[in-house]
Amino acid sequence: MPKQRNKIRILFRYGVMTVFFVIVAVFIVISLVITTTINRNAWEKEANQQIGRERVVEPERGSILAANGSILACNMLVYDVKLDMQHPKMTSNKLNLPGLDSLADYLDVHYPRPADLRSLPPDSAAKCSWRARFRREFSKPENKRNRALVLARGVDELTIDTLRKAPFLKDFRKSSSVPIYQSSRNVRRQPYGMMARYSIGVVTKDENDQQHGYSGLEKDLDSLLYGVPGRQRSVTFNSGVGAWETVAPKRGYDVITTIDLQIQDILEQEMMERCSAVNAEWGTAMVMEVATGEIKAISNLERRDDGTYGEAYNRTVTCFEPGSVIKPVSLLIAFEDGLIKNNSSTIDCSPFMKTTDPHAPTVKTIPEVMGWSSNTGVARIIFRGYSDHPELFYDRWKKLGLLDRMHTGIAEERPANLKRLVATNSAGQPITMTARHLDLARQAFGYSVEISPLYLLSIYNAIANNGRYVRPHLVRALRDENGRDSVVHHKPIMEQVCTPEHAAMLRECLRKVVTGGTARSAKLDEIVPLAGKTGTCFPVFEKGKGKGYDKSRRRFAFAGFFPYDKPQYSVIVLVLAPAGSGGAGSISGKVLSRVAERMYARGMLGDTPSYADNAVASTPVLSNALPETLTRLQQYLGIKAHRLAALVPGTQPKGVIPDVRNYDARSALRELESLGVKVILRGTGTVRQQSIAPGTRLTRNQIIYLTLS
Repeated sequence: MPKQRNKIRILFRYGVMTVFFVIVAVFIVISLVITTTINRNAWEKEANQQIGRERVVEPERGSILAANGSILACNMLVYDVKLDMQHPKMTSNKLNLPGLDSLADYLDVHYPRPADLRSLPPDSAAKCSWRARFRREFSKPENKRNRALVLARGVDELTIDTLRKAPFLKDFRKSSSVPIYQSSRNVRRQPYGMMARYSIGVVTKDENDQQHGYSGLEKDLDSLLYGVPGRQRSVTFNSGVGAWETVAPKRGYDVITTIDLQIQDILEQEMMERCSAVNAEWGTAMVMEVATGEIKAISNLERRDDGTYGEAYNRTVTCFEPGSVIKPVSLLIAFEDGLIKNNSSTIDCSPFMKTTDPHAPTVKTIPEVMGWSSNTGVARIIFRGYSDHPELFYDRWKKLGLLDRMHTGIAEERPANLKRLVATNSAGQPITMTARHLDLARQAFGYSVEISPLYLLSIYNAIANNGRYVRPHLVRALRDENGRDSVVHHKPIMEQVCTPEHAAMLRECLRKVVTGGTARSAKLDEIVPLAGKTGTCFPVFEKGKGKGYDKSRRRFAFAGFFPYDKPQYSVIVLVLAPAGSGGAGSISGKVLSRVAERMYARGMLGDTPSYADNAVASTPVLSNALPETLTRLQQYLGIKAHRLAALVPGTQPKGVIPDVRNYDARSALRELESLGVKVILRGTGTVRQQSIAPGTRLTRNQIIYLTLS
């Protein structure tokens, strides 16, 4: 009997299961029929949309490289590291609270929120700390906690590995399920920070979420850097629906620029030092290679609200009234048009067209006109050829190419702005010849005309290059995804903007400015002989701040080239509103002079200074660190009460070779090159040995070898 009841129960269970599976099978069959017949069209439409849909695959953007191949801008994969506060191992009964507090302390040191956490008052710092952030999360119900609490943004893989070894998180290293994860994204990085940043430019995302150039080279060469997008569509595989690449994306070209990192570093340091010394509002400068027109360095600095200086937008392509620095252009036109024959020609520099010349004598030779920056002299020369038809002066500038784009590779490049002095205005009303003559005189010596430092430097470069007018450019070559380089050829603007003979006369005039003219007191060529022209003018009021010229401020300019006898580099420097006394030679010209001296000291001018081995002198007892640095180090090491270190003044005696041992390479170069010493580096790291003993008397053209390790 019991066996019979047992059998009945088993059969009943099998019956229930059979009925259940029959019902499920019937349901499946019905669903299949509905799907394949009634809803067939809708499902086919959905399948076609999903499987046949194509999407654009964004290509990898090319990099921007310096002349030596160093990366100036590139795409980099970075990660945002996040913590899942709803993870099972983050529940209250499984949580290691002491470990989480240790993680919070670690994050406060390495990834504080906000970045200036340590400078906040204790109460505010406690509220902003990671401990407080974690406590707020755990005060919420588990299902309401943040599933993506960002611990660090924009970090690399090495940082992620370091973070995984942090307190609390290292407990999950051997676990298959961890509460920490990361999401990746591509960002554009500039490894050299602010160096030439505005010339390089930045990128941004467009409405299609594609990365394109927004400014600088990134914008001007976007079509080359961006590459060619690929195509991808969804297809069915045995394992499901997946992506199939129908057209592979093509990586963008790498752009090899003409930027020389050594020259760029020198220029930025000297601009920073000069702007800080005179408390200028802003400064801009450019270095160009005479023979090729390659732009080797660009610096743009602006004073911030806190008094420090940072990289500003690229003013080398912004048009300004140049002042007297434009006079070589007027003399170039005069020489080429036969208005003056040679430098022995004399010019009456008496008052002319409401302009006076305060420098004696009244009658000057052409070099004296340039050297003493005579407005009346330059105006009288131009009037010899253009007084009857002032409008032709515009045509002469047009012939020089200054009123057309040069296609240098720098975005926002603007041609010069020169008014054509016609006999009627835009309304058809007549303009008197007197008014046209006043404008012509002003155009001749640098007012009523606007030109960018880039365009102006190109003329100085042509004068230094025996009249050959090469095209300024910032791009040297393109490199494809296979590593093949294609050199970009830049045609000259014109073969000869002036004859070699006239270029030599102009160089002589520009040399006079430095040796016996407006820049003589600055003593710019004590080490490297150079030539150039000063320029001073009042800036125009900014919009909303007034009309006309702001005579409370001045803009100082100096443009020139070096070495004078065999020009290799041309430079232009503009500085706005420096404080205190000084002129264009001692402010802007000093930057050019220091750049030339430091390039000479590094052997970048092809020079071979003589070197004489000096007798070993006694080594002074000096410190290579600032006193405040040593004080902080002592406090950190806890050795303040012990006589393990002694503080001595961080100054070096004058007139002798300083002790640069334990300096980094950049600091040692700066220290020695400021004394006119040529430095040759061996190895990498910090300075361990120097070939000339500290305290040795300085002599001209010394060479010192520094061994780094």
